[in-house]
Amino acid sequence: MGDLASYAKQNGIKFFLFNFTDLFGVQRAKLVPAEAAGKMQKAGAGFAGFATWLDQTPAHPDILVMPDTNSVIPLPWRPDVAWVAGEPWMNGEPLAQAPRVVLRKLTEHYGKKNMKLMAGVEPEFHLTNADGSAVSDHRDTADKPCYDQAAIMRRLDVIGEICTTMTKLGWGPYQNDHEDANGQFEINWNFNDALTTADQLAFFKFMVKAIAEKHGLRATFMPKPFINLTGNGCHVHLSVWTNDRKKNLFDDPKGELGVSKLGYHFLGGLINHAASMCAITNPTVNSYKRINAPRTISGATWSPSSITYGGNNRTHMVRIPDGGRAEYRLPDGAANPYLLLASILVAGMHGVEKQIDPGKRLDIDMYAEGHTVKNAKKLPLNLLDALRAFEQDKYLQEMLGQEVSQGYLKLKHNEWNQYCRHLTQWERDNTLDC
Repeated sequence: MGDLASYAKQNGIKFFLFNFTDLFGVQRAKLVPAEAAGKMQKAGAGFAGFATWLDQTPAHPDILVMPDTNSVIPLPWRPDVAWVAGEPWMNGEPLAQAPRVVLRKLTEHYGKKNMKLMAGVEPEFHLTNADGSAVSDHRDTADKPCYDQAAIMRRLDVIGEICTTMTKLGWGPYQNDHEDANGQFEINWNFNDALTTADQLAFFKFMVKAIAEKHGLRATFMPKPFINLTGNGCHVHLSVWTNDRKKNLFDDPKGELGVSKLGYHFLGGLINHAASMCAITNPTVNSYKRINAPRTISGATWSPSSITYGGNNRTHMVRIPDGGRAEYRLPDGAANPYLLLASILVAGMHGVEKQIDPGKRLDIDMYAEGHTVKNAKKLPLNLLDALRAFEQDKYLQEMLGQEVSQGYLKLKHNEWNQYCRHLTQWERDNTLDC
């Protein structure tokens, strides 16, 4: 699809959301009337980068967001508006620290080697009351609410509308789950190439929040919104294919668990870089209340705490559910969709290029027996540890790009420092009488 003005006339579009995603995963947009879309498509929509989470100052010139017309998505709940993912430009070239630019360039880089990362995501979210203080369904109180038929039917209006919307968009949703926490849900759809999946995940979060709000509720992808309940992960199912998508390079019926040597080397890269990737896959202070959490009321966190992999075993960081793919269970709902898949691509392909051994597969319950594994590396305990690990990972920084890496680290260290300046009730309760 080329010309936005023509697209608008053919599809009854009155406005376009010229969108880009900043370093923290926040979606930014300008609402452009269809009559101006053609001109704006050529010139770009202007934004002040400093007003968003980009590493810029008020002295920087405007960034100009150029829309990728292949990504246009009309809003089914508001059909006269269409969303279009864009890439910021500055001084006549794509902005090196823009997350979508980073992922696109990396997919092109590895595409020259006839390798394409394919990914499917499983973003979990809670439906809460308007202020986020409690789950929206006061009857959703079971200790083990996962797959609760009655609970998902009580939220059919919301979940059904989201799923129907995805069907209209051609994404191929194939199941809706009530997840392990009270008020928690997940919708699965067909996997695709990394850039398409990242665009879909960005739009999915926007869509779910908008539809929930329409029903008087609030949707949150916060990693750990309720301390006693299972947190919101964003598991990623991974495989690498040839560019024509005819051959899955992870698939080998004769390989261990049906995975090829290339697939295991990809896992080796993920394991080798896991601690430093946490700065991206688990990017908030709250993220570490999910991956280092005590047992929840359901009996398990369903989140990894060690850097290990296993077969069809959900207690590990990486699970091999069947042949030809792997599930990366570390990321959470706060992850930037583009940087998430970019970091996975870089780490995994480093493993392929250097033939990194992922180590021994562990067929044990890591929650119950993890303490018996002497050499299993632990994930970072907090955001600061993750940022320091990322700072040490020169390869990951170089391949993602120094501009995005240094800008991200700078802004995230500022966020950590702001958190440290915050006085909590726990400190008052435990230190006031010291």
